[in-house]
Amino acid sequence: MITLRKSEDRGYADHGWLKSFHTFSFADYHDPAHMGFGNLRVINEDRIAPGTGFGTHGHRDMEIVSYVLEGGLGHKDSLGTGATIQPGEVQRMTAGTGVRHSEFNHAEGQTTHFMQIWLLPKAAGLAPGYEQKAFSTEEKRGKLRLVASPDGRDGAVTLNADAAIRAGLFDGDESAELALNPARKTWVHLARGKLTVNGQQLSAGDALALTGEHQLEISGGQGAEVLVFDLAA
Repeated sequence: MITLRKSEDRGYADHGWLKSFHTFSFADYHDPAHMGFGNLRVINEDRIAPGTGFGTHGHRDMEIVSYVLEGGLGHKDSLGTGATIQPGEVQRMTAGTGVRHSEFNHAEGQTTHFMQIWLLPKAAGLAPGYEQKAFSTEEKRGKLRLVASPDGRDGAVTLNADAAIRAGLFDGDESAELALNPARKTWVHLARGKLTVNGQQLSAGDALALTGEHQLEISGGQGAEVLVFDLAA
């Protein structure tokens, strides 16, 4: 079964300094029909104005992944980590028993555009942790590059969750296929551009929920950047 989630049907919040689309229920946006998918709980598409950001705040028992599309995301946390996440980089923070962090756009005149992703961890009470890796355009061009997985294989960041994330860039005649385990769930989120996935035409912000499917087929990209989630049922 394949279900389309249109971009315009997402929740939206405009805080002035932050403009955020919520694929699933989050903060003041509550939709009982969209509380998550499998062990995926949050996909927020955030745009942070220059010189602003999220002040120090806490998380527990969640795997948090940041995927930057444009600009830079300055990160500081209670583990002593200080880093700026750039486009092409993937950050994983294990909140575990508790972590506090801040996220800021320190650039002048440039909006930070990024995806904030939350996954349920494999267990509660894990030790907090942090990992950040870069994946080149060439690694993702015309293919689905593994960027996060439970075993960190192929240079991916390690997720403390029963999930894997792939990222791909598609344009023109570029296409890809991926065998799916029908006993699991697959979520496809188009971050930007246009793309055809299993015969469905997607525009930026659209998503597909796949259950019981055996194959993922991607083609017809127009400046497309896509994230594919393999999830526990």
